[in-house]
Amino acid sequence: MRDGQPSRTAFGAARHRALHQDLDGGVVFRDPLAWPILGVDRAAVLAGVGDDPHRALRFFIAARHRCAEDRVHAAVADGVDQVVVFGAGLDTFAYRMDHPGVAVVEVDHPATGAWKRERLHEAGIHVPEHVCHIGVDFERDDLVTALRGGGVDTGRPVVVMWLGVVPYLTRRSVTTTLRALGSLSCVVVADYRAPLTSADPRAPRGASSLERRVAAVGEPLTDPLPPHEMRAILTEAGFADVDDLDRPAIRSRLLGLPPAGDSGGGHIVVAATTG
Repeated sequence: MRDGQPSRTAFGAARHRALHQDLDGGVVFRDPLAWPILGVDRAAVLAGVGDDPHRALRFFIAARHRCAEDRVHAAVADGVDQVVVFGAGLDTFAYRMDHPGVAVVEVDHPATGAWKRERLHEAGIHVPEHVCHIGVDFERDDLVTALRGGGVDTGRPVVVMWLGVVPYLTRRSVTTTLRALGSLSCVVVADYRAPLTSADPRAPRGASSLERRVAAVGEPLTDPLPPHEMRAILTEAGFADVDDLDRPAIRSRLLGLPPAGDSGGGHIVVAATTG
């Protein structure tokens, strides 16, 4: 992200969520606010999709949101009344949620948070009283202090959605953030990028294309994180219950498809502390 500017990749992810509603009928993840918050000409965007080269990425983005929101609903049913959305971007969960008494804290880079508030206003999307926005630089700021400043009671359970962020952070920042969350009674749903292992020549080409696109807007991806290293980071941080979904698991458990594909690329991880 360029200093003082909102995240371009946040817009790209939001665009994929919106396209999923039309191109795939929202089969994995439904979001009636996905188009309004974008503030674009829906018909023009759909007309320009062409041969749809990013279908796999779109389905992954839809799947990670489905997994995260399902886990939030389950946590709320168990009595959790605090939800944190890290790297909130143009995420609309807080404005669709129907859980009275549950507070949602959206955390993002200050420039992206300010841009989102403008988009919400321009789209006429009501910001409920239970929603709070706080600005955080994941590479520099103390996370627990920031959460407390945003009204999170760090002495009580919290569920965290951390989507579309880890692939852009340094290993040090990922470790520091998870250690901070591991000090809480916490469930976190995150996604990360694992190294590719497939012999399919299309896989590295697709990964290289994504790397070039995000680097061109000033938000380069960091090195992939091997699953055993991600699990070790989570375990060391205090997460005892770790469920790591690779692409075959995502296909079978979230998309209802036969398990297939490389175990590398996008992973979704659900982890809980013992507190």
